[in-house]
Amino acid sequence: MSIVKKFTFSPFQENTYLLYDEGGQAVVIDPGCLFQEEKEELGQYIKEQKLTLKAVLQTHTHLDHVFGSQYIKRNFKVPMWMHKADLPILEDVEKRCEMYGIPGYEPVEPDAFLEEGDVLEIGEIRLEVIFVPGHAPGHIAFVNRAEKYIIGGDCLFRESVGRTDFPLCSHSDLMHSIQTKFFSLPDDFLVYAGHMDETTIGHEKKFNPFLKS
Repeated sequence: MSIVKKFTFSPFQENTYLLYDEGGQAVVIDPGCLFQEEKEELGQYIKEQKLTLKAVLQTHTHLDHVFGSQYIKRNFKVPMWMHKADLPILEDVEKRCEMYGIPGYEPVEPDAFLEEGDVLEIGEIRLEVIFVPGHAPGHIAFVNRAEKYIIGGDCLFRESVGRTDFPLCSHSDLMHSIQTKFFSLPDDFLVYAGHMDETTIGHEKKFNPFLKS
């Protein structure tokens, strides 16, 4: 049984997820902690819960999802894993932070790449990697079929979808990813999104105005 702890960080209101099992094996997904106090909040929680952190996982690497990645890598001596197709996005983060006047970003590099079909076992937690491009070229999501949830990043939100007006985005790819990957999951699957509140697959099939046929 996994515990999903959500933190909401930075002016972008990005959701960072800490997943851990009852034995304390853990991963951080999309550490978007920008300010030092946010980084310390996440780090202190990991220490207080006596968790053994195994990796930083990235659904994608837009700036608001990687603000704290290097901090977690350095302080907990863990690797960062992402999809290779998102490298151009990651390499552009420092420039975009400068452009937007966002201080404090520490550049980060991946240690390994994930692909669709990879299965990550973190203690008792089993996460399946699916490839869901559109919002970003190397966007992936993490599916826990046993516990019926998906950590979906910025693809599908509660009655909304991810933006596609950034460089290397594709609206048609995003719609295809949602229809063929997200909507192939059972209706009772919980969607932990990169922004806003949780939702379910069934709710979005019924009420998401961007996905009405």
